[in-house]
Amino acid sequence: MTPNIALEKKLNRWAYVVSAAVLLLVGLMRSVKIDLGVDFSFLPPFHASLNALAAIILVVAFWHIKNGRVEQHRKAIYAAMGCSALFLVSYVLYHFTTPETKYGGEGTMRMVYFFFLITHVVLAAVILPFVLFTFTRAYTGQIERHKKMARWVFPLWLYVAITGPICYLMLKPYY
Repeated sequence: MTPNIALEKKLNRWAYVVSAAVLLLVGLMRSVKIDLGVDFSFLPPFHASLNALAAIILVVAFWHIKNGRVEQHRKAIYAAMGCSALFLVSYVLYHFTTPETKYGGEGTMRMVYFFFLITHVVLAAVILPFVLFTFTRAYTGQIERHKKMARWVFPLWLYVAITGPICYLMLKPYY
């Protein structure tokens, strides 16, 4: 496949727009509440499940690419991105419609929870555009640039996908 630099530039612009929109929504969701008349309290375990599934799929995608199965890797990455996108839409819906749940633990567990939560949130915000840029590089046929970026984007995305369910499980008793 011949690298398509023009398409990459267009897709990168969309990656910036999507990333900025997501950051704006996430920033607003703590202060803006919308009453849709629906109880979305069933969503947190769904969010944790989507994140856990994304983590599993990312490991599968990694295994496929390490074994030269490019097409299976591509399909797995599409599935991981789909899980992450569905998570993001659902997560934003939940937080715009539901009051915040506060962690009630104490001592060391409180520090552990906030360590995971803070690193999860910060890395999730930072990694989103880079996941999209990494995808764009592969999609536009720039495989070497894709590989170079994926080497550091993959472990960060995996960390975010794993720490999401950890935070949920630690917060679960307080829902």
